[in-house]
Amino acid sequence: MGDARTSGPARGKGQEDAVGEGPGAVGRRVHRLRTERRLTQRQVAEPVYTAAYISTVESGKVQPSEKALRHIAERLGTTPEELSSGRPAHLATELRLRLAEAQRALATADPREAAQRYAGVERDARAHGLAAELAAAQVGRGQCAVEAGELDLARGFFEAAETVLVDSGATLPQRVPALRGRAVTHLLAGELRYACYLLETALDELNSSGLSDPEALVLLYTAIIAPYMDLGAHARAAQAAELALALSSEVSDPALVARLHRTVARTLLAEGRVAEADAALVKAADAYRQLQISPELAHCHWMRGYVFAQSGDLARAEDAYRTARDMLASRRAGLYTHQVGVELADVLHRRGKDAEAEALLDELLAGFGAGRGAVHEAGAHRLLGRIAERREDVEGAERHYVTALSLLERAGAAGDLADVCRLLGDLFRRTGRPEAALDVYRTGLGHRAAPGTTTLGPAPVGPF
Repeated sequence: MGDARTSGPARGKGQEDAVGEGPGAVGRRVHRLRTERRLTQRQVAEPVYTAAYISTVESGKVQPSEKALRHIAERLGTTPEELSSGRPAHLATELRLRLAEAQRALATADPREAAQRYAGVERDARAHGLAAELAAAQVGRGQCAVEAGELDLARGFFEAAETVLVDSGATLPQRVPALRGRAVTHLLAGELRYACYLLETALDELNSSGLSDPEALVLLYTAIIAPYMDLGAHARAAQAAELALALSSEVSDPALVARLHRTVARTLLAEGRVAEADAALVKAADAYRQLQISPELAHCHWMRGYVFAQSGDLARAEDAYRTARDMLASRRAGLYTHQVGVELADVLHRRGKDAEAEALLDELLAGFGAGRGAVHEAGAHRLLGRIAERREDVEGAERHYVTALSLLERAGAAGDLADVCRLLGDLFRRTGRPEAALDVYRTGLGHRAAPGTTTLGPAPVGPF
């Protein structure tokens, strides 16, 4: 995205470039605006004040009173706020309009264009000490970086936004979008427990502080469902979904309501409610289509592919995955495109298209690593292990399963861990290594792998 995205986020209060306060700063602004308008000191002063008084203001010898500031501002055709703070009149309103344009660009156009728009707002908001607008721009830049798969950069933007908001005295509900964004970067990096910790801490504080804010709560509840499911905390995920649904009538943002329906589909699937899960996704997709939010619509197609794959409708799963992948690739959403590709490869493998699946996985593995998508990277190795087993390459299968197991143990993805333990244990048992098989089976014991709780494939069978 060029300079608009690759330059790192500025940390700190974000107001270091704002024009200084005090009579000297006010006087310099009065002098600049007066000379720009070709007015004399007498013309600015009359009929209430004298030219000498304006001279003392401009020289910084006196701080004008509120009444005098209003008079001078009126004579100069500006606002008292611009004279006292250096902020152009209506700047905050203009920046909010530009933020809305950047958000629309992120939803409908090239994310690189959105990143450039957000960067412009960030620069101007910092220069004039507008904390809320500065933080919103940094959150937007973080969202653009997440879509590009640049998780460290995105996390930096979200952290910078949180710092700006804390330093400006913002409430917790106002900080939730930045906090949620930071949690998402940890989730995508495979740091599931830390993502849950961030979100749970915010939920506990929000619910216990009396700062009940339905939209902030729904934003947090919908964000915590995915890490809960991956960790095997299915009851907690279902509870979060129920609490979010109960608040949906109090949420005015239709995009957030649509995200809620998209997110709870996985908990419905885990409970065996396949038709309801698909209906929720159709409802979400219709809303995103009307709102023209293409990234979220792509995620709806992705989730429908997952529902179809878990229920065994492989032809429809392949179509949905290909649609999602094409949409994400067109936006250069690198990490998400790779993740959908792994799930597509699973469907291809299950349909007997091993050569196509293996070629796709070999290509995709280059896009993982370095803290980017650990659960799906493990899924790629799991699939390559199954393909190797099918062609009786025991050594290759074992190598891929062991790699997947290591990634999943670090991430704590319970359902996927159980599935890989079963596959590796079965491989050891078939090749005459019963003790090694027992050790691996023990590792997977206690983890549940049911429909909707694993990243790939149907519910595993066997010891778990």
